[in-house]
Amino acid sequence: MKKLLLAAAAILISLSACAQVSDPAAHTLRPDPKIAKHSPYKASKNYGKRIAVFGGSLSVHKESDAAKQIWADLLNAEVVTYGVGGAGFSREQGYTLQRQVDEAGVFDIYVLWASTNDYNGQKECGTWQDYTALDGYDQSKRSTQCGGINYCIKTLLEKNPNAEIYFFTSLRFFNAEAGYNPFSNKPNTTGKTFADYIQGQKDCCAYYGIPVLDQFNLQGVNIFNVSKYYLEDRLHMSEEGYRKIGPVQAAFLANGF
Repeated sequence: MKKLLLAAAAILISLSACAQVSDPAAHTLRPDPKIAKHSPYKASKNYGKRIAVFGGSLSVHKESDAAKQIWADLLNAEVVTYGVGGAGFSREQGYTLQRQVDEAGVFDIYVLWASTNDYNGQKECGTWQDYTALDGYDQSKRSTQCGGINYCIKTLLEKNPNAEIYFFTSLRFFNAEAGYNPFSNKPNTTGKTFADYIQGQKDCCAYYGIPVLDQFNLQGVNIFNVSKYYLEDRLHMSEEGYRKIGPVQAAFLANGF
């Protein structure tokens, strides 16, 4: 019964997300010239570039602007977000990242920000081989998280071969033990743990040589301080949480490591 309720909830979330669309014009941030002028990253390779962001609610909720404005100011960058709440990498999960990258223009930097939606939406994790030359770019594999990641990477490289692509792993969530404990053996209905999904994200990026920011392990949030950095749903971060992770993200984006 619990699995059926989870599946039903995932379907409702997915349908709700489908009613939304990317709105980059409403989610564009520009730098404060006074801050950018004194940025410690003025000599970095990505200073002054344009950044496009793809993801679920964690990438686009108003609270996330607290982090993205830090990027904009420190990197003297225009930051444009295509993310949509409920989206995942699987083409079956909401207003999928596959759809978002299809709609995006040409940017200097593309950020793929993984959510919790593929895992909580009970979409198959897949493997790093999904939708690659190794399976002949099997279209059916675009329904897995990994197949979706590989589709996004391939599409963005075709869109702009000179672009930098960076990947942010899923952040922790705290409304279930499996969301924050990397050693949890509690799977979703597909039989995979949240840690399996995060490892799948890293594996896909390793195959393509895409730099990864391991947010799950670098976030610095745990069961003792979660109330300071998360909203009451313990799934989404508060502005304080984004202000905590924002400088880490900016440092990573400055040079890609």
